[in-house]
Parts: sequence; structure tokens; C-alpha cells
Amino acid sequence: MKKTTLGILLLCLALLSNIALSQSTATYDITFQSTWNSTDHGTLPSNAHWSDLVGANHNNNVTFLEMGETATQGIENVAELGSNSVFNSEVQSAVNANNAEQWLQASFSPYNAISSATLSDVVVSEDFPLLTLASMIAPSPDWMIAVNGLNLWDDSNSKWKESFTIDLFPYEAGTEEGYGYSGNNAATNPQSVITNVAGTPSYPFGTEKVGTLIITFKSTTLSTTDTNNLENVRMYPNPNNTGTLTISNVNVLNEISIYDVLGKRVKQIEITTTVQNKKIIDISNLNKGVYIVRFSGNAGTSESRKLILN
Repeated sequence: MKKTTLGILLLCLALLSNIALSQSTATYDITFQSTWNSTDHGTLPSNAHWSDLVGANHNNNVTFLEMGETATQGIENVAELGSNSVFNSEVQSAVNANNAEQWLQASFSPYNAISSATLSDVVVSEDFPLLTLASMIAPSPDWMIAVNGLNLWDDSNSKWKESFTIDLFPYEAGTEEGYGYSGNNAATNPQSVITNVAGTPSYPFGTEKVGTLIITFKSTTLSTTDTNNLENVRMYPNPNNTGTLTISNVNVLNEISIYDVLGKRVKQIEITTTVQNKKIIDISNLNKGVYIVRFSGNAGTSESRKLILN
């Protein structure tokens, strides 16, 4: 009887161990649709537009921006200039520290106040369920739209959130003076904090939203630590214009090769076991175009995927 009980206990522990090693991912389309207009937000300049919608999905160990707090240099550059390079570096540092999963970036079309940008087929894992995004309201001193740490995981029901929308309002980064649609103003000294300026006197914005963020749930999958399963290896971002390619779940691999459309191997990376279970590959020297990435597994299996460099 004691042996039977012990056997059942060990079986339960093994099952619990397997469950703990399982992790789900979700795929979303994320769209910002603007409603920025002269009726609600003051007379707009002739060149009214948005900078690229940029950000990351991450865990709660990192905060890229927070309402009521001072802006980082990366967020200041986005809000004042529509420049993303420093913010991208901040995100990549978080990726390297295993606190963020991927850099996200999408352009607006048309180049106008009423426009939209879509991040398509964004794959988010349970370890990095928080979404942070920003885009400059341009031209302006330091105005932007932003979401900070939006949780795509429903903690109360232990599942991914279904499709939903949230209204977005104008914020100032607290880094540059000015109350009109113009740039090249004096710096705010001392630096202030990120603030919602919708309906605030002196600013052109009324109380109406400047747009809507649309989160569209598409699918979910359950991944495991099965060393023979190459389906769990992820490659992002793709399409890619960041200069780096991240491969996750690389501990099931022994080699990654990248080929151009002529079949010439342009990159070969041998994989050793890593604590973070991911590999960041420098692809900045590759030209724009279509490539084939071939994963060679530890169990002798292989799989090829298409990579697009913009």
C-alpha cells in the first residue's frame, strides 16, 4: 500500500513538473486608428502626421514609460522628434536582460492626421505579456500617444485576453515647452513628468480621444520543452528592419543557417546551451530582401522558414 501511494505521488509530481514547463503563446493584430481632427483638437497644421508606432512586449521587471514619471531619453526622442533609435536600444537592452521579448514597429498610412498603423501577427509569450507602445503627435513640442504595460494576459482567468479596444488620449513627455503644433521649442527645465493633456487649458486638445487601440486576438498555442519539437522555436521580428534577429527556444537546436534567394549561405551560427534560451543574431550586414533561415535540431530534424528584411 505504501509503495502504491508513493508511486502515485511520484507520478503526480512528474505531471506537475511537465505542466510547469509548458507555456502558451498568443497571436494578436494590434492597430492604432487615429481620430485626430481640427474640430476636437484645434486647427491642425498642414503636415499633421504620426511617427511610427513603436514599443515592445515585456515583463514587469522593466518599465519603458510611466504616466506621472519622467521620460527616458528614448521616449523623449520619440515624443519630440519621432526618432526611435534610442528607444530601440532601451528595448534591446531589456531583451538581452530577458525582460522583454521583441521590438515592435509599424508605419502609419496615409501620412496624415487621420491614419492607422498595424502590428500584424504579434506573437506574445506568457513570460512577456505586457505591451508598451508610443507614437509622436507631429509636429509638436513633445506630444504623443502611449500605453504602458498593457497586460494581454487575463490573470483572473489564467488565459489570454480576447479582442478588446481602448481609447487613447494625448500626453506630453514633460521635456519641451510649447502649447501649439510646432517643434524646436525650449527644453523644459527642470524636466517635468509624462502627463495627460486632454482638455487641459492652453493646449489645443479637447476632451475627446485622439484614437483607438484595437487589440485583435487571433490564436493561441501551447508550447513544451520537447527537445524534438522545432515548432516551438520562434524567430522575430519578421518582417525585420532592426538589424538584429532574435531566435527563442534555441536549446533544441545545434545550428542556425541563413541563406539568400540564390541558395548561398550568408550566416552560420552554432548553438550552445544558454540560460536565457535565446540567441540574438546580427543581420545588419544583410541587404533588404527575402532569406531562408534553416534550423537544425538536436534530434537530427530540421526546418526552414522565410525571413523578410525591409
